Amino acid sequence: MTSRVQVGDLSVAQELYDFVRDEALPGSGVEEEAFWAGAQSIFADLGPRRRDLLAHRDELQERIDDYHRTNGGPADQGWDQAAYEGFLREIGYLVPEPESVTVTTQNVDTEIAAQPGPQLVVPISNARFATNAANARWGSLYDALYGTDAISMEGELTLGEGYNKARGAEVIRRGRELLDAHFPLTSGTHAEATGYAVDGDGLVIAHGSDVARLADPSLFAGYTGAPDAPTAILLVHHGLHVELVIDREGATGRGDNAGVQDIVLESATTTIMDMEDSVAAVDAADKTAGYRNWLQLMQGTLSTQVSKGGTTFTRALNQDRTYTAPDGSTLTLPGRAMLFIRQVGHLMDTDAVLDADGNPVSEGFLDALVAGLGSVHDVRGERAGGNSRTGSIYVVKPKQHGPQEVALTVQLFGRVEQVLGLEPDTIKVGIMDEERRTSANLKACIAEAARRLVFINTGFLDRTGDEMHTSMLAGPMVRKGDMKSSDWITAYEDQNVDIGLECGLPGKAQIGKGMWAAPDEMAAMLKTKIGHPKSGANTAWVPSPTAATLHALHYHQVDVFEVQRALQAGGGVRRSTLRQLLTIPVGDPAGCSEADRRDEVENNAQGILGYVVRWVNAGVGCSKVPDIHGTALMEDRATCRISSQHIANWLHHGVVSPYLVEDAFRAMALKVDEQNAGDPSYLPMAPGFDGEAFTAARALAFDGTNQPSGYTEPLLHEWRARLKGRLG
Repeated sequence: MTSRVQVGDLSVAQELYDFVRDEALPGSGVEEEAFWAGAQSIFADLGPRRRDLLAHRDELQERIDDYHRTNGGPADQGWDQAAYEGFLREIGYLVPEPESVTVTTQNVDTEIAAQPGPQLVVPISNARFATNAANARWGSLYDALYGTDAISMEGELTLGEGYNKARGAEVIRRGRELLDAHFPLTSGTHAEATGYAVDGDGLVIAHGSDVARLADPSLFAGYTGAPDAPTAILLVHHGLHVELVIDREGATGRGDNAGVQDIVLESATTTIMDMEDSVAAVDAADKTAGYRNWLQLMQGTLSTQVSKGGTTFTRALNQDRTYTAPDGSTLTLPGRAMLFIRQVGHLMDTDAVLDADGNPVSEGFLDALVAGLGSVHDVRGERAGGNSRTGSIYVVKPKQHGPQEVALTVQLFGRVEQVLGLEPDTIKVGIMDEERRTSANLKACIAEAARRLVFINTGFLDRTGDEMHTSMLAGPMVRKGDMKSSDWITAYEDQNVDIGLECGLPGKAQIGKGMWAAPDEMAAMLKTKIGHPKSGANTAWVPSPTAATLHALHYHQVDVFEVQRALQAGGGVRRSTLRQLLTIPVGDPAGCSEADRRDEVENNAQGILGYVVRWVNAGVGCSKVPDIHGTALMEDRATCRISSQHIANWLHHGVVSPYLVEDAFRAMALKVDEQNAGDPSYLPMAPGFDGEAFTAARALAFDGTNQPSGYTEPLLHEWRARLKGRLG
């Protein structure tokens, strides 16, 4: 039984109350009585509006379901797309698009406004991940290349137990290739360099007895050490910095003609600390742990014990980096990524706090208040400015359905600012363009947050899950692998950029793209993910610090702002239409053999089980989960939503039988148990098939049509809480 404290009309879990009183409030300038009184007022005043909006989601879904019951879907004879779109307007699913919207956000940090680069996303619940992600602003290119398949692992380049000189030589060659491509010299190449020095005219590159300079001297940003024997050379290109580490005594530097020990790239310029899809937070203890990590990030004090190679050490947050600029002044660059926090959406409640009637309060409202209190330490007080140097707080708000819900978020943030004594519009908002009603009304959503907006991002995974649930009764969906070639996907990705440019986001906010989900497949990422900056997006998600360093290469290869200017020069003509965006991706089940259908279901079931067994049994909200072929993929609730909704759709339309699905879940539970056999703490699902994890996973598919918007949170939270209660 959770111990609770009565504060006014609120009943607060003891651990959360103690955290707020003893850790978050001291030094914040916020009084305890004012904080809880303000919280009580927000829950009472905005709670009914939130409940109305959630009810409106259900009402719209029921009306859309009724429409498809009567009119069928795109695969049915007589389907009228124009009539369908007219219906969506009639019920208010589609709202009139504002003629002109201009984002006017003020006090935006450079990393968001003017520095395209990778964006890392990690669970806030894991202090080690959070520390590493904050420190991922700078990453070793040599390590990223040597340790991944970015360089072939075949033949003489194989990655063995000891150091492979041939592989090391290829790493160095690739590093010099980068320098020659983006920092060319007046003569010769960086590969021929025998030394780097600085004089009154800038950077000097020795080639034996000859010298060269940068063809563009403005690319030289600074150095450390003595001018004639620098320990580091700092370059800058497309707004991103590159540091040449010089150490002729180092393991690599002593064998390098120019003494280059490493090439360090400015990598994850921004990082999202996630309290949502990648965490398993079902009670006050879980929530408080996340809030504590965020507070310590804002205070600059977060650290963690790390064990590696038999040695245990403390990893703390990096300090800023200091250089001597070409004019002799001091240049200081941030040592850490600019941090966002992704709070939960509007759906879920939490019993960490109970309202005057004894009901759980909005989890999203609580996040805004308590995480906001943690952020105050970066805005004022002795630790201010460690994250934002402009006094701003950056929040990503996910899973909003349309402009009315964005308006509620804006109202919420305004009320939180009053409670915390912040200036209006201090709390900035990033809108995840991941629900169908939001993407279909994106410009209207941006209009609601125009004074606070710093981010729009295509969330392909959740957007696909919502596409399937919204159109559940329109017909059987195409196979999951074919979804990326559907008409709506191209329209979705294009219009996110086009509307962002129309609304003036460059220089004010990020236009972002989604996650690379295969953290061990960096060669494929290097070939594929360059498409994101080429699309005009100035950031895109990566799953690890190493991936951030490699993805940073793309932002040197592509001038994102030049791409955006070229798109704007087209006269603001969008590359896709609303009709394409609203094209429902139904398929023809007759074209699938029975074997193909079984393969599809088993693929989905294995992914669901592999993720859910860790979520429910171990409280791990995001991890590398082997797929049905053994390939490690980053799984979170969004990927689980797709797989479960796909099975639910095929079940509903009779593409597969309940018997086939039941058999697939049991067969795949055996496979997942086998994949996790090496984990001594793992709780197998077979042979009983009756534990909390298997039950939750099965319910996600068999009861998928009844889940709100197809979300996985209600079932996952229910069964994780049951297991925690059973185990005490």
